[in-house]
Amino acid sequence: MEKEKELNQLVEKLKAAAGANLKAVVLYGSAAAGEFQRKYSDFNVLCVVERLGAAEMEQLNPAVTWWVRRRQPPPMVFTLEELRRSADVFAIELLDIQASHRVLYGEDVFAGMEIPMKLHRVQVERELRTQLVRLREHYLATPRNTKKLLRLMTASISTFATLFRHALITLGEQAPQPKREVVDRLASVLGFDAAAFHTVLDVREGKKREKEVDVAPTFRAYLEGVVRVVEEVDRRFHP
Repeated sequence: MEKEKELNQLVEKLKAAAGANLKAVVLYGSAAAGEFQRKYSDFNVLCVVERLGAAEMEQLNPAVTWWVRRRQPPPMVFTLEELRRSADVFAIELLDIQASHRVLYGEDVFAGMEIPMKLHRVQVERELRTQLVRLREHYLATPRNTKKLLRLMTASISTFATLFRHALITLGEQAPQPKREVVDRLASVLGFDAAAFHTVLDVREGKKREKEVDVAPTFRAYLEGVVRVVEEVDRRFHP
């Protein structure tokens, strides 16, 4: 696989650039979770270093620039202490990485990492509400352009699936990893129709052609599902 080769090259470039300062390189996201979709997914990488001052960032710059030129997002870079101290404010992100990651180099910094959950629910509520606002904003800019509307759904569903999984965690429910299982589980718990989400996932996964989708009613059902989740999560914790 070409991208696997490029991942190995990235690791070698990071090791050469950072030397003993580099403690770990971790692959996370859809590529680590087994849900990579070539058209929509990136290779997300996190680096852990001992020191992260201006000099250390300058050393890493050529390797990161090489990676970005391959149309991949720049790696997230933390010191180990920063990573541990960020666990309360990045609970969603770090819980996901802890659940699905692959160590490309060094130690597994996520094994046994304690992620405090006291602010997890607040982050879930805030992110759900924020993404609903953004979905509405984008719709208002392209209400009659079916291609853009379908693209809006295929681009946003990964984020909503992640937040739906964390909504399940917040509600004390079993939270599976695969997107379809997450949507079905939350739809069962909260009582909304998951069909629109499956349609969008079918398009993302190449199982359904765009011209086979009746976009307007699909979007209405998609939006209704998102609103149902946002309102119900809010209601349950703020009756």
